Formats: sequence, structure tokens, C-alpha cells
Amino acid sequence: MALPPLKGSTLQKPQPSFRQDNHYAQAHALKLLAQVGAGRTTSDYPKNQHIFVQGEAADSAFFIQTGRVKVTVTSELGKEAVVGILSEGQFFGEQCLSGHPLRTTSMTALTDCRITSITKAAMITAIHDEPRFSKLFMDHLLSRNSRIEEDVIDQLFNSSEKRLARLLLLLANYGKEGPIVPVTLSQETLAEMVGTTRSRVSFFMNKFRRLRLIDYNGKIDVHEALLNSVLHDKPEIREDEPADQALL
Repeated sequence: MALPPLKGSTLQKPQPSFRQDNHYAQAHALKLLAQVGAGRTTSDYPKNQHIFVQGEAADSAFFIQTGRVKVTVTSELGKEAVVGILSEGQFFGEQCLSGHPLRTTSMTALTDCRITSITKAAMITAIHDEPRFSKLFMDHLLSRNSRIEEDVIDQLFNSSEKRLARLLLLLANYGKEGPIVPVTLSQETLAEMVGTTRSRVSFFMNKFRRLRLIDYNGKIDVHEALLNSVLHDKPEIREDEPADQALL
């Protein structure tokens, strides 16, 4: 039996991430970043360019102005896995503030991105001296913590089918401010993030399309019907069904 989403789940309400298609909100976040002053640099990253690589020195934090960023980790044996996707209005690399000397993940531009880097010293000064910036960053940490908690519970108690459904909804921006967007990740990447095989992802994708929960033609358009199925724990999104059927 799959657990229903947590009360106050990220799928059920807009998050206090700063990715709002409200121009005022985005301008407000950028204005706060501008107050950081020295130690702040904004750069453009084309799709597939590394922002930093696991094992590099950790001496700055980053804020995504536009675009999406892929988070990957590499094992000692060289196996790489995708562990997250970040979007505009989110910080990353903030582990340097807690004393981590090296990057524990690699960050790569999933789309063309504009990203602001802030040195460790500048971040610490801004958090201490700028209350509004401190609140912006604290909201980010609280939102990230809630998401991690839900991800852990999802991984422990829900079927791979329901984990895939939840991931598609999050990637499509359900539960966030702004428009719903298509999902462009490959089935291999989705399988890595869900923690299952590509064949199972292919089977479930075919099932979702047959139930008209998604459309799939090079990109994945996620319908609100999938959200309703997950939130209300409907039986069509509940149990694993092993299969090796390829997505047509």
C-alpha cells in the first residue's frame, strides 16, 4: 500500500522557492542578490556545460537566475547517477558555508542558464548584515529540507510507479508558481532518479499515456489528471508491475 503525500506536500501547494513568473518577485530576488556587492559574479552557461565538478574546491555558492541544473554524484567505481534537478530561483553549492572543503556533487547546465556565483565570504557577510537576503536564503533552506524529507519517505514507502509519477509532476512544475512545463529528461535519467530500471520506467510511461495522464512525443506533457491520481492515491497509480515493454 502506497502512502499518500504528506500533509502540506510540495505537490499540494506553491513552494517558497523564488521561481515565480511574477516579474516583481524575480526582480526582488535579483535586487537582494545585487546588495551582496563584491564577491558576486553572473555568468551564462550553455546546455551541458559543467558549473562545477565533484571533488573541486568548494569556495562559493550559486543562485540560478534562469534555466535548469542537473545534480549528479559519481561513486568510487566511476558510476554516475542523477540525484536532482534544480530550477531558477534556487541556490546550490551552499555546503561550503558549513565547512565542506570539496564539492560532493557535480552540477551541469540542463538548459542554457544564467547563474550568479557568490563567494563564501560574501555569502556569510550578506547573511549576517542583510536581513532580507538572510530570509531569502533561509526560505530556500527550509524548502529544500522539506523536499528532501518527502523524497526519503517517497523512496522508503512508495512503489517505483508512484515515485515516477511524483517525479514527473515535480519536474513539470506542479506545486510551484508559474506555468506547467514539459519534461525533457531521458528514460535512463528518470530511472536513475526514481531508483528503478529503464524497462520499468518505459512500462509505466506507456501505462500513464494509455490512461491519458501524460502525452509523450519526444517530450513529456504531464496532465493534471496525474496529479489527482497521486494526491488521492487512486489504484491506477499504486503498485509496481514489472515488464520489459519498450516505449513505442
